[in-house]
Amino acid sequence: MKVVHVGLETSSLRAGGLNRYLEALVAAERAQGIDAVTVVLGDEGDASTESRNTDVVAPSHGSQLRRSVRVDRAVRSIGPVDVADLHFAGTGFVAACVGSLRRTPKVVHFQGPWADESSFTGASRLNVAAKRAIERAVYRRAQRVVVLSGAFASMAIDRYGVAPWALEVVAPGVDLDRFSPGDRAASRAAIGVEGGRIVLAVRRLVPRMGLEVLLRAWSEMERRDDRLVVVGDGPSAAELRHLADTLGVGDTVRFLGRLDDDLLTACYRAADLTVVPSVALEGFGLVVLESLACGTPVLGTDVDGLAEALGLLGQSVVAAGDASALSVAMAGALDAARGSETARRCRAAAEQHGWAAVAARHRDIYESVVTGDVPLRVVVLDHTAVLSGGELAIARAVDGVRGSASIHAILASDGPLRDRLAASGATVEVLELNDAARSVPRGSVHPARLHPLAALATLRYVARLARRLRQLRPDVVHTNSLKSALYGGAAARLAGIPCVWHVRDMIETPYLPTPAVRLVRGAARVLPTVVVANSASTLRAVGVPRGHVVPSPLDPSIRPSARRQDGDAVVRFAIVGRLAEWKGQRLAIEAFASAFPDGGARLRVVGAAMFGEESYAESLPVLASSLGVSDRVEFCGFVDDVAGVLEETDVVVHASILPEPFGQVVIEAMGARCAVVVADAGGPADLVTDGVDGVVYPMGDRDALAEAMRALASDPAMRARLGDAGVIAAASFTPAALAPMLLEAWNEASARARPRTDRTPRHG
Repeated sequence: MKVVHVGLETSSLRAGGLNRYLEALVAAERAQGIDAVTVVLGDEGDASTESRNTDVVAPSHGSQLRRSVRVDRAVRSIGPVDVADLHFAGTGFVAACVGSLRRTPKVVHFQGPWADESSFTGASRLNVAAKRAIERAVYRRAQRVVVLSGAFASMAIDRYGVAPWALEVVAPGVDLDRFSPGDRAASRAAIGVEGGRIVLAVRRLVPRMGLEVLLRAWSEMERRDDRLVVVGDGPSAAELRHLADTLGVGDTVRFLGRLDDDLLTACYRAADLTVVPSVALEGFGLVVLESLACGTPVLGTDVDGLAEALGLLGQSVVAAGDASALSVAMAGALDAARGSETARRCRAAAEQHGWAAVAARHRDIYESVVTGDVPLRVVVLDHTAVLSGGELAIARAVDGVRGSASIHAILASDGPLRDRLAASGATVEVLELNDAARSVPRGSVHPARLHPLAALATLRYVARLARRLRQLRPDVVHTNSLKSALYGGAAARLAGIPCVWHVRDMIETPYLPTPAVRLVRGAARVLPTVVVANSASTLRAVGVPRGHVVPSPLDPSIRPSARRQDGDAVVRFAIVGRLAEWKGQRLAIEAFASAFPDGGARLRVVGAAMFGEESYAESLPVLASSLGVSDRVEFCGFVDDVAGVLEETDVVVHASILPEPFGQVVIEAMGARCAVVVADAGGPADLVTDGVDGVVYPMGDRDALAEAMRALASDPAMRARLGDAGVIAAASFTPAALAPMLLEAWNEASARARPRTDRTPRHG
């Protein structure tokens, strides 16, 4: 395969992140056997060298149009290629739109909005408009658009109308050989900065990089003999030096200008902390990976993809533009001693982003545009962005189908699910639904109780969503919650798109009021093309003739815990889940008190109230106290690290007093090698075989639950046997193992629709 990369400039002309990215990617592609050639702008004598991976250099002087024409001529001189990979719209637009590449399959890298960056530096409105028109023209002609982060994927959709099906989120790589830990003392000597602690900023000196904020934050710190080292050049250099002097910190700030790779690496090795203070338009932050690869921690701002990258890599984030907050965060980070363990963690994080993996991902993208293969296009709908069980399940499922389907999520509200889906490889947009309509409780689904304004808002939302679905034209709409099933199923019908309902609720009384049961069962026969349920019990309750059972995937962080050897130790029980009356925490506490009136066990209640159930949550500690077990019952509240809780648990009790649709925590407990106790109704009863991989008791029977808890507490061998069998059973619930089930349902729904002849990416 022959690929021509059209970039911006040689790094000899300007050592920006875009230019370094291109050179590193081309080197990695060549190492994997791809015939990769490059065309970039440069000066005479700035021609190719093997180390720079630059083949053809077009003169960089003249207007933007003339430079783009020269690039087109240079591309033409290379001859036929299989794929064009354009890294900058400004240099590639003539070749892509009217020149030598107009009929060549194209991949375009979106590493930032060129027009917006120009606006940020004070360009005229006409200049900004012209650049935006050029960008749009190039993106419209791309079969794939590669972005560095989920944040930039959203920007490409919102600002440039790029179809989500054309987007590929591929984080950048880092040269792990060039950027590596080394001798700090020698590195400090090499850059001429010794003594005290060093804070490093490697940035192009332009306003959006936030260096003015960094200098103000530096001036607020107690610096002692510390030094701030700024590496890079740009039009703001003189202004920044003047600001440092004005703030009285000029003697503690070193502006080193542009450095070669060896000295840049020395700076990372010498520093105690790297700061990335960007205030706008940051796609990922290549310097984050470079610093971590050298073993130096990073502090950055919550801007676009930078916040996403820092969270992914376990680094610190601070609000953009807030000098005081940045000052406090820097002081705290510097006080946390940089030792060998810190360096090891930083390096380990960077090692997940080698260029070989990035090049392999690009090879897959190139092959797909050459063959014209388009993955199944699925829009996922959810009414909430809170990380509840169903929302976590769909995020894991999306990760499982990565590469087999292209997923775009439309959420009715913003929240943490947005970032979780983006991390799983989906693109995400928020189409806000009126809060009064979105928050209608299950008990209000009744003609006499439903507020007319909420009903009107829902109807308007259905119309808006249908218009958006017509623009996107996916193959399938997948609804992930009961509310989204109703409004999303109606919108999909209006748009003429097949719909898959993923039912995660028991459609029966008393789980739902009778009018709601009638409504949902009636709609299930009209709105969805295919019904999917998280358990056989849930599917039966929907009341449709047939459907698919697709369980919720196991959290990949769940690992079998080591079996305790101290058989005489206090047995640790836990009940994990939202604090709600039907979830049975009251029953579990009562059974625990009955089973262990004189001690011998402990119970953790993990979870918090979510939907107006605070009074129930407040009653539970009172109950434990009245039963005389408050010293042995611990209320942990919401816990994000469920895997950590399960690792410290011997037996997990599932005590719901109504049939549970699935019981996510049951499969998680089994995967963690905990013995489980579940009721004999609903999804958990489908998961557990009594006496084989768990214990089953009659739902709501306190005495039977207490007896099961006593039996497990007194028999370590039984706990071990059930735990080992649970690990085997849970292995079939990984995201990868369940992905074929979900794909089968989507393909069935798509096949029932009218065949489509146009499967090319669309922009809307």
